[in-house]
Amino acid sequence: MILTRRTWLAKSGAALLLGGGLAATAGRGHAQSTARPAAAARTVVLGQSVPLTGAASEIGLAFAAGARLFATEYNESAAAAAGGIQLKLVQLDDGYDAARAGTNARALLGSHKADLLFGFVGTASSDAGAEVATQQGNVLFAPFAAADNLRGAAHPNVFHVRPSMADEAFKIVRQCETVGQTRIALIGDDDAMGRAGLAAVQQAMSDLKLAPLVASALVPAGGDKVDAALAAVQKQSPQAIVLVSLSTTTADVIRRLRKSGYAGSFTAFSIVGIDPLYAALGKDIGGIVISQVVPSPRPSAIPIVKEYLAAVDNSDQAPSYEGLEGFIATKAAAEAVRRAGKGFTPVALQRAMAGMTDYDVGGFRINLRPGLRDPGRSIDLISITKDGRVLR
Repeated sequence: MILTRRTWLAKSGAALLLGGGLAATAGRGHAQSTARPAAAARTVVLGQSVPLTGAASEIGLAFAAGARLFATEYNESAAAAAGGIQLKLVQLDDGYDAARAGTNARALLGSHKADLLFGFVGTASSDAGAEVATQQGNVLFAPFAAADNLRGAAHPNVFHVRPSMADEAFKIVRQCETVGQTRIALIGDDDAMGRAGLAAVQQAMSDLKLAPLVASALVPAGGDKVDAALAAVQKQSPQAIVLVSLSTTTADVIRRLRKSGYAGSFTAFSIVGIDPLYAALGKDIGGIVISQVVPSPRPSAIPIVKEYLAAVDNSDQAPSYEGLEGFIATKAAAEAVRRAGKGFTPVALQRAMAGMTDYDVGGFRINLRPGLRDPGRSIDLISITKDGRVLR
């Protein structure tokens, strides 16, 4: 039976630790598995702070579940036995709160003895994780929706599996230009993610030598200020509105603007999450364009997608873009560990990651080198029909 993410959370609730996290030793039916690591195997602990509850829980649950799914498959594989490596994910809930993410990061590298920080979700939470990793001489690997400042020379210990917000913004703005939409506005959450997205879109407009945004607004979730902010944006008659927000804000903005008569287009960054947005909007999602940074998790000839779907078939998960991204991120982490060697140190691991400049994760290439801009990389812009079908 395939379970929804909310059902998965309810079923896994018994495993939640008192500190608000889920310690996941990845392995299908770990206590029942007949496979046993060799005596000399090293258990590599990936410490993840992730929103299992709160505003971004739909994304966090899927990303975390996809990560566990790969670790399960890996731990039972011949590659794990040959390399003498087992993966263990320790996942602590931060509720999409940066302060809790920072506290979790210190606990993960401290009492949980994580070998690296992994898969922090959210711009502010990724900033907090990066700060702790830097302080403790460790690595933050595969943050989800981190600001582009973490890709600079000041953060050589932060490695990204997904493209930058700047890359997504470039693809979105270029598509608007291609279809003749030059009057572009932006609406985003009034938080670190919204501000990072605004900066990325403004840079893309400049790079493409387009006129500046006709309007922008960073809005709080709900409240009286939203209508005034949206009215000010709509007054500038934008042909297209770029959304840098979680599903709750995105759905609220789309509904309000359509109700007020706005007939232009909407394009959202990948951090919105297709599933939670569809759950929030229903048939009103028709026509919305969403950026995606991993292949579609539908059946295809792409090896990594086939690998992921085969693992999903042996689990209680449903496929999703975020789940596939977690799967890919964990596979890349395992490859970095393999290259660094079983006796790796944080320095050796960082060196191995920096050398993964064109890693084929299975028909899908990623580049981990810090600071790299890659706007030509394959970023899909997909649209959603009223019945929830994904169109390219």
